[in-house]
Amino acid sequence: MTSLLCITIISLTLVGCTYSQVTLPPFQVKVIAGLGANVTLPCGLLSKDSFSFGNTGIRVKWTKVADDEALNEDVLLSMGFHKKTYGSFEDRVFLEEKDSQDASITITDVAMDDTGRYRCEIINGMEDTVQEILLEVQGGLIDGVVFPYSPSEGRYNLNFEEAVQACEEQDAVVASYDQLFEAWKNGLDWCNAGWLSDATVKYPITRPRAPCGGTVDGPGVRNYGYQDKQSRYDVFCYTSAIKGRFYWLSQPDRLSFDEAVQACLDDGAEIAKVGHIYAAWKIEGYDRCDAGWLADGSVRYPISRPRKNCSPTEAAVRFVGFPDKMLKVYGVYCFKAEQ
Repeated sequence: MTSLLCITIISLTLVGCTYSQVTLPPFQVKVIAGLGANVTLPCGLLSKDSFSFGNTGIRVKWTKVADDEALNEDVLLSMGFHKKTYGSFEDRVFLEEKDSQDASITITDVAMDDTGRYRCEIINGMEDTVQEILLEVQGGLIDGVVFPYSPSEGRYNLNFEEAVQACEEQDAVVASYDQLFEAWKNGLDWCNAGWLSDATVKYPITRPRAPCGGTVDGPGVRNYGYQDKQSRYDVFCYTSAIKGRFYWLSQPDRLSFDEAVQACLDDGAEIAKVGHIYAAWKIEGYDRCDAGWLADGSVRYPISRPRKNCSPTEAAVRFVGFPDKMLKVYGVYCFKAEQ
């Protein structure tokens, strides 16, 4: 049992107990990182009088802390030359080890799901150090766009895990509440409830109406709160600026889905994803009044200049549906990544 009452602190070195633990105040350090960046979470021994990591008996453990401690995620465990990373952090987290006191980690290619509280424990058997860091991953909307997504099976068919996968398959991530809120402020209005990255379910309404929660409440982001992750909703995805070229592939004939996939490959590209068309439309102002196949089997077209017979009332990515893949009535949008 750890006792903090008998601890005397001299130059931040603990003496007077056979076993002691130093815990820094929660959220003493807050680190903010951009989506897709690399970020370092600081942690280290409290003084140079403490044992150094040259002592192979010292263990470093990093954990992502959940509200329910039973749901904590292991991030990294290090003892001497042996180091192991876990789950979604595997091969993405590294100990800095800039000196013999340093237990900081770097997380590469951070995602919205990396947001949260992290605990660093340095354990040497005599003196344990525990530090907590809050990581906030920000995507913003200056270089990105939020879009609603449902699969070919129709609305409300994704549990939380499937929602995460659905966004990833469209070159996107599940949007955060802040991103959805910014999108709502910029005019996003959508009547179907969708998952967000913190496992809450919400939907943005700019024009209150009876089928979408009624007219008593004004415009806003309507909130279903936290839901069982096996419950089924749509999802709001977030994608940033594309690194490559999104384009309509000119063809003499209309194509089936399989022919569309092959046509893009023959052009040295791939069939575009839903994230690509939204990023090109919102960020680059891409506009074309031709319905084309996308990688998920849907047919869509991007309109940034509303006009008759295309999208007469609003700029939008128009959704035709998930037609029979054998139909030869559509073209195709391709994507060629930067080399």
